[in-house]
Amino acid sequence: MKIGQNKVVEFCYELEVDGNIVDHTTKERPLDYIHGTGSLLPKLEEHIEGMEPGSRFDVTLSPADGYGEVDPQRIIDLPKAAFEVNGEIREDLLVPGNTIPMMNSMGGVIPGIVLEVTAETVKMDLNHQMAGKTLHFMGEVLTVREATEKELTEGLHGEFVHSCGCGGCHGHDGECGGCEGGHCSDEDCGCGCH
Repeated sequence: MKIGQNKVVEFCYELEVDGNIVDHTTKERPLDYIHGTGSLLPKLEEHIEGMEPGSRFDVTLSPADGYGEVDPQRIIDLPKAAFEVNGEIREDLLVPGNTIPMMNSMGGVIPGIVLEVTAETVKMDLNHQMAGKTLHFMGEVLTVREATEKELTEGLHGEFVHSCGCGGCHGHDGECGGCEGGHCSDEDCGCGCH
């Protein structure tokens, strides 16, 4: 069976960025998704469409076809008071390079990277960690089958019925979140997960 609309696909892959493998799955723990539901980066999905089990793929996506370029408007200064927990500022978290879960106006959680800390403010980068990066995916299609009606309604892992309210906003564990391994970025899903 070939990969096409509403087919459940399992594949294993490695994701190489800047010469380093930054994400991977295995044959024992593959990535699975329903094709055509916005679960993968569109250009990756387009590349593997029509493949069959046993087919290998090797595709490089530019930043424009991946998570976009770094958006300077997503680098923001926040008051240190925003990092207060139980009346105390969590100085231990405010270390350049640390990733801190941040909540957006929709109540979704996005990772923010601490860039700089001053006496009054914290500069945070809220861009997707793969923004501005060229993504090189190498992998193998393992299985392809028809999705059941329940899977088309609820998703493989219940992701279509979770609070984020969109079909393509899940990580390996089915929770709302950003992407590794070719899942869509929250911003691209058009839901309240970013």
